[in-house]
Amino acid sequence: MTRTFWVGGNWKMNGSVASIKDLATTFNAGSSPADVEVVIGAPYVYIPLLADALRKDWAVAGENCYVHATGAYTGEISPEMLADVGAKWVILGHSERRHILNESSEFTAQKVVKALAAGLKVALCVGELLEEREAGTTQVIVNSQLDAVVSAVSENDWANIVIAYEPVWAIGTGKVASPEQAQEVHAAIREYLKTAVSPKVAEETRIAYGGSVGGKNCKELAQKPDVDGFLVGGASLKPEFLDIVAATN
Repeated sequence: MTRTFWVGGNWKMNGSVASIKDLATTFNAGSSPADVEVVIGAPYVYIPLLADALRKDWAVAGENCYVHATGAYTGEISPEMLADVGAKWVILGHSERRHILNESSEFTAQKVVKALAAGLKVALCVGELLEEREAGTTQVIVNSQLDAVVSAVSENDWANIVIAYEPVWAIGTGKVASPEQAQEVHAAIREYLKTAVSPKVAEETRIAYGGSVGGKNCKELAQKPDVDGFLVGGASLKPEFLDIVAATN
């Protein structure tokens, strides 16, 4: 089958009212292939602005959410709140949440369940540290991160989840997994899904690559059969993001 190519931007803790208006103007004027799904993840405070300013064939994502709809959780944002201000997606399990803020795979899975229940789609990040890759345990780590979600969601839920494989050693470092390395892990994730969930889910679930993706390496990566898109960090804050969106053309 042909899986719709998916390109996500993750702005992280960057942006201002002025810069977001400028970026939206640039992105809105650019070409975006009709057969590519594009999502931009922005800091909470800028989601309403971005949802209003951004072209309507692209969607807006939150960069995280909490596991309750409301309550005494100072500083947290619920998936319902994200949906209320215009987000259609949420990025969960990013390595910076896992390794800087020490969020577990089980907690990430709880967020996935709550986000899906609130009507959001989920970009689920998985990936290994450099020492884990060097120890040859990449797939053990990735599978363990996926296990928690597989145990928490139904087979039908996977239609609303994109897996983003992001080797931690390649995020913001300028290092990029080679197309062959990315393909190897993506194919192994698909094989994992076949056994852990179902062959249908394995075939239909999109697996995006993230980790220093830019205009210069996106086309070669996009040619790999199990690379179904990208989750882009720094380059999504630049006009070159349009080149990445068009990587399959």
